[in-house]
Amino acid sequence: MSKPKATGVSGRVSAAQNKAGPRDLGAFALILCATLLAYLPALGGSLLWDDASHVTRPDLRSLHGLWRIWFDLGATQQYYPLLHSAFWIEHSIWGDAVLGYHLVNVALHAVAACLVVMIARRLGLPGAWLAGMCFALHPISVEAVAWISEQKSTLSAVFYLGAALVYLHFDESRRASRYWAASALFVLALLSKTVTATLPAALLVALWWRHGGLGWKRDVRPLVAWLALGASAGLFTAWVEKTIIGASGADFTLAPVQRVLLAGRAIWFYFAKLIWPDNLTFLYPRWSLNPNQWWQYLFPVAAAAVGIGLWRMARYNRGPLAGCLIFAGTLFPTLGFFNVYPFRYSYVADHFAYLASLGILVPVASAVAIGAAKFWPGRTGGVVLPAIVVAALGVLTWRQAGIYRDQETLYRATILRNPDAWLAHNNLGNILLLVPGRRAEAMAHLQAALRANPDYWEAHLSLGNALLEIPGRLDGAIAEFQAAARLAPDLERPHTNLGNALLQGGRTEEAIEQLQTALRIQPASAPAHNDLGNAFTRLPGRLPDAIAEYQSALRVNPDFADAHNNLGEVLAQAAGRMPEAIAQFEAAIQASPDYWEAHSNLGTALLQIPGRLPDAIAEYETALRIRPDSATAHLNLGYALAQMPNRLPDAVVEYRRALQLDPNYADAHYNLALALIRIPGGQAEALAECEAALRLKPSEQLQQIVDRLRAWKK
Repeated sequence: MSKPKATGVSGRVSAAQNKAGPRDLGAFALILCATLLAYLPALGGSLLWDDASHVTRPDLRSLHGLWRIWFDLGATQQYYPLLHSAFWIEHSIWGDAVLGYHLVNVALHAVAACLVVMIARRLGLPGAWLAGMCFALHPISVEAVAWISEQKSTLSAVFYLGAALVYLHFDESRRASRYWAASALFVLALLSKTVTATLPAALLVALWWRHGGLGWKRDVRPLVAWLALGASAGLFTAWVEKTIIGASGADFTLAPVQRVLLAGRAIWFYFAKLIWPDNLTFLYPRWSLNPNQWWQYLFPVAAAAVGIGLWRMARYNRGPLAGCLIFAGTLFPTLGFFNVYPFRYSYVADHFAYLASLGILVPVASAVAIGAAKFWPGRTGGVVLPAIVVAALGVLTWRQAGIYRDQETLYRATILRNPDAWLAHNNLGNILLLVPGRRAEAMAHLQAALRANPDYWEAHLSLGNALLEIPGRLDGAIAEFQAAARLAPDLERPHTNLGNALLQGGRTEEAIEQLQTALRIQPASAPAHNDLGNAFTRLPGRLPDAIAEYQSALRVNPDFADAHNNLGEVLAQAAGRMPEAIAQFEAAIQASPDYWEAHSNLGTALLQIPGRLPDAIAEYETALRIRPDSATAHLNLGYALAQMPNRLPDAVVEYRRALQLDPNYADAHYNLALALIRIPGGQAEALAECEAALRLKPSEQLQQIVDRLRAWKK
């Protein structure tokens, strides 16, 4: 095969002269320090969006959980077993502390940048260090590095680039050991993220650029197995995305012409963001792909025209075409020809361009290095100009990383740049619901999500949850849950939430129907089992069924505090099962130490055990430290204190506090009356309290007490 006249890069030096040595360690350390500094604003950040689904769940933290990560399809968010094994190891070291995960992501990214330097030097490209620094500090990488879930990008990049570097060594030496080492690294990359399946194609492009052509025996045949393995992994991931993760349905239905329009537009979008990284955001607007709009065809036509132009230029300089082929080829899995779940929210995302960016950054860095050396010889061209570029990118990355420090900041920044980002509105609304005094703002964001996307079932669900906490809005909550169940009839959560709301409205039979539907869809739903248990407690003779449901919930989630507490309440009603009830309340407290109701219930259970009165009082006091505005806890503490010697005045104080919080609390009026009767001179006030209790909760016993007190008064 004849070799083209040009090598493709002017000023190319031999790879042997660019081998990394001990003197380069300081430069590699500089990349690490610069990366760490640029990402400093995100290091103390909290978990974002789906991070909790990637950080190892409690049911996967054992050795059996590690086995499931590898062999139980669907056990993890995505089937990337090496990634989730890494998360498993990290969690075993520092648990849920987010700093550890952020530091690992930054370190992996820095290592990947160092590998970029080594690959560029191996290829003899000028500006290798500039290329590595640009990759390390370009703000388009922030999403992949600052978002814990995207450790799949940084981890796979290290194996991807490591495999590329070792393969280039093999291309020079033809040593079998290098080939098998590169192959092993490629497999590890695929097990971390299958977008790395594009590596063999990228290597073929690099070999074409390097050799001036491709030979079957030397260049293609060694990569045939890689191509087959990558294609298989990619198709498997596409199947998982569609059948398990849910990348199917109306949101993913695109005609072939729409997919071509999407691909052309996405290529130019990413190219523009790499050259001018302005207005980067977590969620970009989801484009309308309309084949009837002529201007949308300009994107693929322009991409094809540029490709043809670069192909013709390749006889003189292969570099630009090689870079663009690597850029577009690495993007290929996310260009729209295959469905990926994030397409539900937007067709583009910064982390899609993480590896693909090298196809642009490396050639541009080489061109800058050549141009700087030519037009600004000496330190100005070799040091000052690259330093200015790197510093500018570092500042942009530092600013972008600050957006990822917590969820509220991330979603507010997203909405600022994309006001119709319905996912951001919904998630911000859910965050604000947990903040006292922010309910109105939260509901405004949830309503904004539904205006932007009326068919967004999660927003209906979230709005229903918000309405459920507002007195008198139960019917509105039920309507929202019904809308969610109508839009997502095959999902468990809408049916579970609807069942819970119906139960609160006294519609027990309807609630049971919805909860049983939820369990048919997802038999391992702990909330559905728990709520179904609550429903059974309202029906005569169904306590054994309630116990069975609570136990089912706890088999699914042994740390489910509500299920422990509810099971304890039911067991406390059964003869001879008080010790079991106490054990359940204690388990609820162990799972959630601030669960005030469990402390209060434990106190009530301990009251039934001889000699445990002081322990019961301690539990009630703990409940009130957690929830000082609980009238029930004040009542219970008062009742316990009334049984202690010389503590009757303290009991009266607790009853009065309960009535301050709830003036219509009949039991508090009654218990206060009983206490006042025992205090000299308190009978007149006791009569008033008994009469108040009688008005609120008529009973024959109360009437008799009132009659006796009235007779005494006369």
